[in-house]
Amino acid sequence: MQGLDLSGRRVLLTQSQDFMGPTLAQVFGELGAEVIADDSAVHLPERPAQMVAEAGHVDVLLANLGIPAVRTTADQADDDEWRDAFACMVDPLQRLVRAVLPQMLARGSGKIILMGSASALRGMARTSTYSAARGAQLAYMQAVGAEVAPRGVQVNAIAQNFVDNPTYFPPEVQANPAFQERLRREVPLGRLVSAREDAMFAAYLASAHADCFVGQVFPVCGGWVPR
Repeated sequence: MQGLDLSGRRVLLTQSQDFMGPTLAQVFGELGAEVIADDSAVHLPERPAQMVAEAGHVDVLLANLGIPAVRTTADQADDDEWRDAFACMVDPLQRLVRAVLPQMLARGSGKIILMGSASALRGMARTSTYSAARGAQLAYMQAVGAEVAPRGVQVNAIAQNFVDNPTYFPPEVQANPAFQERLRREVPLGRLVSAREDAMFAAYLASAHADCFVGQVFPVCGGWVPR
């Protein structure tokens, strides 16, 4: 993206080896950011605060949080499945934001970006647990974004689907003819959004060019939503 420069920005990236982590680290690094790529167990209650403390100064928090999508019907989803989804994707988000906000508010600047899911924006069968957790993430980011915007901190979310990444679309899935037909049928773009396209949009949100966006949810899904 022409003119996009993240030089001098310290970026804390969670789940750096999963979901969008590797591509985010590569793209942000290429654009000059100092990327603190953390692959520790962010779901442990004490870990988010430790992660932020170890990072020190954080200009951008990239909350890259994902688990393999649970494919259980609503009548079969048990309490453990529900709790696990929220423990891995919702609880860490709140703990991370709670830990990093004080320094950002004190400076009057900072960015928090969630790598979320468009599954919260369009109903899909057999994803009620997963979609509920993803929806909670988006609602939280919208509320926090509105709260802290007057104090110079921008909080936004990317709601993605049909983006090339190993967690949700590994090579064997992409090679499946049924999946290829689904892409042609359901996604106006007709292909997966590339990991780099997605990461470049995240980089734009992390830049000074996007200071006007607060509490926004941006679908990155090849037109899959809104439908």
